[in-house]
Amino acid sequence: MPTDTPDNRPLLEVEQLGKQVSSGNAPLTILQDIAFTVAAGEALAIVGASGSGKSTLLGLLAGLDLPSSGSVRIDGQDIFALDEDERAQLRGDKVGFVFQSFQLLPALTALENVMLPLELAESSGVRERSVALLERVGLGSRLTHYPRQLSGGEQQRVALARAFAPQPRLLLADEPTGNLDAATGASIIDLMFEMNAEQGTTLVLVTHDEALAARCGRRIRLAAGRQTD
Repeated sequence: MPTDTPDNRPLLEVEQLGKQVSSGNAPLTILQDIAFTVAAGEALAIVGASGSGKSTLLGLLAGLDLPSSGSVRIDGQDIFALDEDERAQLRGDKVGFVFQSFQLLPALTALENVMLPLELAESSGVRERSVALLERVGLGSRLTHYPRQLSGGEQQRVALARAFAPQPRLLLADEPTGNLDAATGASIIDLMFEMNAEQGTTLVLVTHDEALAARCGRRIRLAAGRQTD
């Protein structure tokens, strides 16, 4: 998939993003003045200790939460200028997700989990593309298995196949190896970077793992909700 954006603008633009929530007598600041851009095809790591605001930031980048201030643009579109349905449409069209907890639907087989976003997008060749992706992640023999019949590493491979199935412009990954042992996590990360390069996707990866962050082309660091580098 081409990675160019019109006029070579960044695929992701974050400007003065902030998030506050009510807490007793005074608001609690979770994020403040976050600003960065990510070029099409770039891999960016968001690093920081637990509680630094990394997952909150990722939720805002996806439009799953609303900020107290600032803006996020994906492919030039201000996502907070959209209503909830329009943001959901944009996510379906342009954004893929990989979560620490896999987030597979337990009542669906591996194949059905991968097919789901393609069916929702009314894509063509849904089954064929889904089978090919599961074969790509080494699960061609596990198509009809349910999540409970798969190991954690296998579930995350299904999640990767599902995330890449719609060929998203932007992939958001939240601690994708957090529930896996070191060896399994390393193989998952290798696979994610391989597939990311194959599709030319823009990757934003939240992690506390400095070695994993080092595999990205660039990183930003959060501490107590503020951007420190």
